Parts: sequence; structure tokens; C-alpha cells
Amino acid sequence: MIYGYNFKTIIGEFGLLESDDKLVGVLLPGEDMPLNVIMKESDLLFEAKKQIESYLDGDIKEFNLPIFYDGTDFMKSVWSALSTITYGTTKSYKDIAVTIGSPKAARAVGMANNRNPLPIIIPCHRVIGNRGNLIGYRGGLNIKKQLLELERIVCENEKKQQIVENII
Repeated sequence: MIYGYNFKTIIGEFGLLESDDKLVGVLLPGEDMPLNVIMKESDLLFEAKKQIESYLDGDIKEFNLPIFYDGTDFMKSVWSALSTITYGTTKSYKDIAVTIGSPKAARAVGMANNRNPLPIIIPCHRVIGNRGNLIGYRGGLNIKKQLLELERIVCENEKKQQIVENII
């Protein structure tokens, strides 16, 4: 049984999917809830909503949720590598390909990135083109840009706060 829940955020309406007490999907603004889903706000879906809202408010940098994702071994290796990209930083598709031991697979990394079932939780928005350009994002480049800008601002504010604390 799959449970679903929709909620509005500052960047649009998100959907969440739960199965067997694990978060199995994040739907970005503009994506439709699958038809076979039972709409219900479970404890897990409520907690996922809270954490995504906290992330979008700049209050948290990591998620602490039970997750499950299914895919090929290659996809899973990409998604695992995406999870290591720290808040406020980016890596290229080629960087991820090298990380997983397939240096010529940058395009395949892009396809796996596009099929990431848990965007934001598994931060595929932090993957950019080799030249630093924004390319490809399932939710659209505007949302990708907003997420990266949010992380940049939070990191800058933390650095400023650290400088002030060191002066005091």
C-alpha cells in the first residue's frame, strides 16, 4: 500500500509517497500524484513535510528520515554518491561518474539523476554541468536554481555569523 500527501511550500506544491513505513517518493512542483495512492497524512509523511519545510526555510541541512529507493545497481550507486554532496556545494555529472568508478558514464549519471525518486532528500539538484552551468533537473531549472541559491545564502549567512562571533 502506498500513501501520499501533498503540501504547499514557498516554491510550489510537493507530494510525498510512503510505503512500508519508509519515504519512497518526493514529487516536485508540477508532478502529479500516482493514481494508485491512498491520500493520508501519516506520521512519517508529516515528519517529511516538516523537514522539507525546515530545509526550505534554511533551518536544516540534512534529512533524518527512513527512506527506500528501488532501481538498477547503477542508479543506486549514483543516488548513493549524490547523498555525499554536502549542503551548499555542487559536483558535476562527470565528478559523480568518477566517484562511482565509471568515468565515461556522465550521461548515464544524468539519466539516473533524473530518475531519483527522492529529490531534495537525495540532493540531485547539487549536480551541475562540467563548466559550472545549470543543466537538467526533473523539477525544472528554475527550482534547481532556487534550491542552490537557498543553500548559498544560508552558507553565506553562517559565515557572516561566525565572523561576528569571532569578533565578539
